[in-house]
Amino acid sequence: MADLKFSKDGRLLFTKEMKKEYTILCPMMAPIHFQLFVNVLKNCGYNVELLTNDGPNVVQEGLKYVHNDTCYPALLVIGQFIDALHSGKYDLERTALMITQTGGGCRASNYIHLLRKALKKAGLEKIPVVSLNMSGLEHNPGFHLTLSMLRKFIAAVVYGDALMLLDNQTKAYEEIPGESRRTVEKWVDALSEQFNRGQGLSLKQLKENLNLIVKDFAQIKINKRPKIKVGIVGEIYVKYSALGNNNLEDFLAEQDCEVNVPGILNFALFKVDNRLEDIKLYGGSKAKFVVVKALMDYLLKMQNILIRAVESGQKFLAPVPYAHTKSLVKGVIGYGNKMGEGWLLTAEMLELVEQGYENIVCAQPFGCLPNHICGKGMIHRIKAVDERANIVPIDYDPSATRVNQENRIKLMLAVAREKLNKK
Repeated sequence: MADLKFSKDGRLLFTKEMKKEYTILCPMMAPIHFQLFVNVLKNCGYNVELLTNDGPNVVQEGLKYVHNDTCYPALLVIGQFIDALHSGKYDLERTALMITQTGGGCRASNYIHLLRKALKKAGLEKIPVVSLNMSGLEHNPGFHLTLSMLRKFIAAVVYGDALMLLDNQTKAYEEIPGESRRTVEKWVDALSEQFNRGQGLSLKQLKENLNLIVKDFAQIKINKRPKIKVGIVGEIYVKYSALGNNNLEDFLAEQDCEVNVPGILNFALFKVDNRLEDIKLYGGSKAKFVVVKALMDYLLKMQNILIRAVESGQKFLAPVPYAHTKSLVKGVIGYGNKMGEGWLLTAEMLELVEQGYENIVCAQPFGCLPNHICGKGMIHRIKAVDERANIVPIDYDPSATRVNQENRIKLMLAVAREKLNKK
């Protein structure tokens, strides 16, 4: 069994020996994307498992070990980890946890410290926590984020966005239930195999794969009929996580809606773009600017390939270019508003209205100040810009009841249904 080793500041390290022996647990957020991420890590020699445990016990474990004023996503992620560790499914002497660490102004930067505090309180302090970050915040001898891994993660974001978009636009109308989901699973497996062989990563291969994916979805038989179109925006965790938003997408499907959830690629572009603006405004290394600019250009090329591929299917509505999304908030909200989802949250709502998804659920953790300002706080301004906007902000918190959340969404859908009937 691997010996426990500590850093100079007393942090338990994830060692090279642990890489061989330990199972690393990863929290769930966006199912398609995260399955691809986990498969990338597996291909790189890490024994990683994506957690799927949910339910009230996760919330209760979170409340037990995290202060109830803490960000709801932190409470859920930590609750999911501790619930899994208490399940008896894992050997606690050969289990580690992995969590992202952003380094930004959001409370998410502190999740890793809250997690270690919770583990200590639960008597699980001998379980190492691996930080997944690109800011050099923490280092572990047994885990290294390489350029090869980073390239695969970026490709997984683009493929994940494509599969999520096509699945949402297909499953609402499919004649054979489950066919769209099976197509997603087929491509997750196929892409993971390609990543393992070092394929599917170049711009040429990305274009070929995306065209094939679009072609596969276009062949699914659908019965296109008028439906309420609903967009989902908000804080990144509750926006994508079924655990965080009480299975919001499933609920909307039960209400006979077509759902549109903007992809993760725009969020990645937003974050990289912010780094460029920071260097321009406050100074910084020219070399760093060149590297960040190269990454920005690379991501924009990938987005352009994604857009062209979706458009080639003719049946599907493609994402809009990042530059257009950014232009929508000019004069509406400042570009310096970049904590959390920042101006991008406002921009995504305007983008959804423009694309015909004027009915929007703005999902936000209670007390998440950046998202309340850029989400709920911007609704009046958005309606002034485009009167079609029909937006309902929903707070997600341990004290918020699911019945109340769903009833508020139903009121928004009642307005949407009335407009649809008039059309």
